[in-house]
This record gives sequence, C-alpha cells and structure tokens, in this order.
Amino acid sequence: MVFQTAHLISVMPNLSAAALVNLRLALIIIAIALILGTALTILRSLKIAPVNAVIDVLISFIRGTPLLVQIFIFYYALPNAGLDLSAEVAGVLAISFNSAVFVSEIMRGSLPTIDPGQIEAATALGLRRHVIWLRVILPQLFRRTLPVLINESTIVVKGTALLSVITVVDVLRTAQQIASSTFRPFETLVGAAIVFLVINLAVSFVGMTLEARLAARRM
Repeated sequence: MVFQTAHLISVMPNLSAAALVNLRLALIIIAIALILGTALTILRSLKIAPVNAVIDVLISFIRGTPLLVQIFIFYYALPNAGLDLSAEVAGVLAISFNSAVFVSEIMRGSLPTIDPGQIEAATALGLRRHVIWLRVILPQLFRRTLPVLINESTIVVKGTALLSVITVVDVLRTAQQIASSTFRPFETLVGAAIVFLVINLAVSFVGMTLEARLAARRM
C-alpha cells in the first residue's frame, strides 16, 4: 500500500479536533495528580505506620499493574460496587491515581535534598507544620522536580490514548473510526502519532519556558 500524503492531510482536521479531548482530560489529570501526589508525599513524611502501610500497598499495586488494567477496573469493576462512572470520569480517575503515585515518588526522592536547616529555622520561628510545607518545602520541591514532572505530564498525555478502549472519542478512537471507513490505517495512525507528538512538544516547551523563568528569578 502506497503512503498517500493527501489522505494524511485530509484527516488532520478531524484528528486535531479530537485532540482537544485528550488535551482537556490530560490537564484535568495532571492537576488531580499533582494534588494527590503532594498529599501522599506529606502523609508519608509524617511516618504514621498504619497510613504508610496502606500507601505502600497502593503504590505497589499501581506500579506493578498495567495502566490499562487499572482503567478497566475503574470502568468495568466499580459499577459492580455501586459506582457507575462515565467513560471519561473513570478514565480520568484511573490515570490520575496512577500518575499521583509517580508524582509522590518523584517528590519523595527530592525531599532529602532540601536543607534541613531551613526547616529547623522555620520551626524555631514558630511556624506551623502546614505553613512550613506551603512556604518552605513545597516551593523548593516543585522547582527541583519540575523537569521530571514535565516528563510525567507527557506520559499522562500519551496515557489518555488508552481511554479509546473504553469508548472515549479521542484522537486514537477517531483515527480508528476513520481508518475503518477509508481502509487507510497507515496514514491515519501516522496522523494520530503526529498529533500526540505536537501536544507533547508543546508541553515540553511550556515546561522548559517555566523552568527558565524560575531559574532567572533565582539569579
């Protein structure tokens, strides 16, 4: 089958429109993952044995099972427990929990690099624990982990393609529909790959720009 550039160009508008679904879901997932991941990091730092035991089991499950299986659990298994979720909600929750675990691991790895003297000084000034986290620890954590968090964001964007298997009409689902009607899967899937590449290049550019601005402020 000869590759037809004209067909690739003709499917790009539909794929680009579908990309808004992936982008919207990815932004929601990234926001939720950052909040949950930060909360997990703080909880683990408290070193409450029963809480950490539960978190460790959760992390082991998330890291040890495929993301697609986790999506299936949220979409197909939770309704049996009385939680009837739409495809988008189930997908967002599944990927958010998955990403939150990795965000927590990223932050926990950088936590020891923060000068303990700063925390001791803040404590000596009478600042409460939550203020120390908000004003001293978290700003430094986010700055130090920003490159890795940007990489995690690109993984989330690519992960949203898996939601096509639970009927979310995104870029990949749209590409499959076009390919089945035109019998031109090669060009259509190449178009889908280009769309995801462009989105992730944009995410990386935004991340590098933000990182450069933060570095400039510190100078």
